[in-house]
Amino acid sequence: MLRATAALVGALALGFVLLSVIAAFTIPAAAQERVLRIGLREDPDPLDPTLGSSYVARVVYAGMCDKLFDVDHKLNIVPQLATGYEYKDPTHLVIRLRPGVTFQDGEKLDAEAAKATFVRNLTAKGSQRRAEISAVYGIDVLDPLTIQLDLKYPSSPLLAMLTDRSGIMQAPKAMQAEGDKFALHPVCTGPFAFEQRIAEDRIVLRRYPGYWDSKDIHFDRLIYLPIPNSAIRLANLQAGALDIVEYILPTDVAAVEKDPNLKINISNSLGYQGITFNTDNPPGNNTDAARSALVRRAFELAIDRQALINVVYNGMYIPIAQANTPSSPYYVPSVQPPPRDIEKARALLKQAGVKLPVHLVLTATNSSDNQQTAQVIQAMTRDAGFEVTIKTVEFASSLQAAYSGHFEAYLINFSGRADPDPNTWTFLHTGGVGNYGKYSNPLMDKLLDQQRLVTDAGQRRNIYAEVWEQERKDMPLIYLWIYKNIVGMRKDIMGFHAVPDGLIRMQGLYRAPLR
Repeated sequence: MLRATAALVGALALGFVLLSVIAAFTIPAAAQERVLRIGLREDPDPLDPTLGSSYVARVVYAGMCDKLFDVDHKLNIVPQLATGYEYKDPTHLVIRLRPGVTFQDGEKLDAEAAKATFVRNLTAKGSQRRAEISAVYGIDVLDPLTIQLDLKYPSSPLLAMLTDRSGIMQAPKAMQAEGDKFALHPVCTGPFAFEQRIAEDRIVLRRYPGYWDSKDIHFDRLIYLPIPNSAIRLANLQAGALDIVEYILPTDVAAVEKDPNLKINISNSLGYQGITFNTDNPPGNNTDAARSALVRRAFELAIDRQALINVVYNGMYIPIAQANTPSSPYYVPSVQPPPRDIEKARALLKQAGVKLPVHLVLTATNSSDNQQTAQVIQAMTRDAGFEVTIKTVEFASSLQAAYSGHFEAYLINFSGRADPDPNTWTFLHTGGVGNYGKYSNPLMDKLLDQQRLVTDAGQRRNIYAEVWEQERKDMPLIYLWIYKNIVGMRKDIMGFHAVPDGLIRMQGLYRAPLR
């Protein structure tokens, strides 16, 4: 009886949320307005390309903010706000800007505006971009549409960084007026301008009529809806309250495929799921796991990656023990995840001299699959002598907790990049902004700095073999799996092109007329 009542309450809650979303968004603001509604797995952190770090914010930026360069479906770097580039020599990169581009406040994108963005990314307090472009020490304006980046040293990943948030151009007047409050009124050069944000509810963008590539834009308004519960996201897609869901769980794929009004796109991604340990970021570093790599390695050996993937993700994901995907030229085939070994895990805990059970708090975001993943990890690691407590936190709040050290272990994914540097340096280098646990090893720092100076892919891969050898010894981060990009859509949404970074680009996307 109790279970039946709980199920009924859950169903009513699901229905209430579904009806709430439908009521709020099925009626356009104007009768002829073309509206696209996109469901997000989480609520983004602040919409400031300089200060932000979440993947779902990058999904929003794809509609709001163009970059100097982009990547295509084969991960080739292609011009966007730039028309081209050239290296005068290994430490001087010249970038030519597209003429006739304006920001959404009417200000022109020129070389001075581009310089202002680079200066903000390099100097703003709390900048998440500083490390990405740390090779840059000067920005020269060569003419109104040409800048030169002066580098301290050759930087193999720099151009790839400019295909992401470091390459997003921000309006100088808005940057100056808003300062660290830029996220409240962000102004970029993309096809849609910021209109409204209600935290954990919606982000609304309106079409910018002065967009330089307006011929390829076919909607008047974008509404992004953060819905952490995968069942509710799917229900709203099925009901027509959402047009696109940027992340469909593998366990929901069959339901989408069976629905005659829906379609699905499944493609390879660059992203991985992992567990970050707090090794030296107080107050959450007062644990046996923080003090001993043996304990962290025992924790890994208690996890059966493939079984976990089978249970939570219908076996669709690929187990890994490194940050680069098997399709990457920097992937090291010899670095493979170890099989589950409870006896060896117990032996490591004994060697570490810790008292059993080993207590550990695992922070997990409130998405349904993350919660299920945390629960399976909790059960698996108990067999080896761990007692895991799951702490559920809303996504943006979990990031703030990570930065401030209020975590012991953190179940967090990273959307991944084509170049290996942003997959590794920021998470494993001393002072890296994604190094939430403040892991630090001089040898690791040396290797990660060295790979930035090397342009030959084979030589970089050899350095990464040493990176993973050291990471496996220290175990500051357990890499679990590479996931798939699984996008669900209404059947009438056309022109979608899958790119491994998973972003939903608005260029060419349209709604087919009903027959």
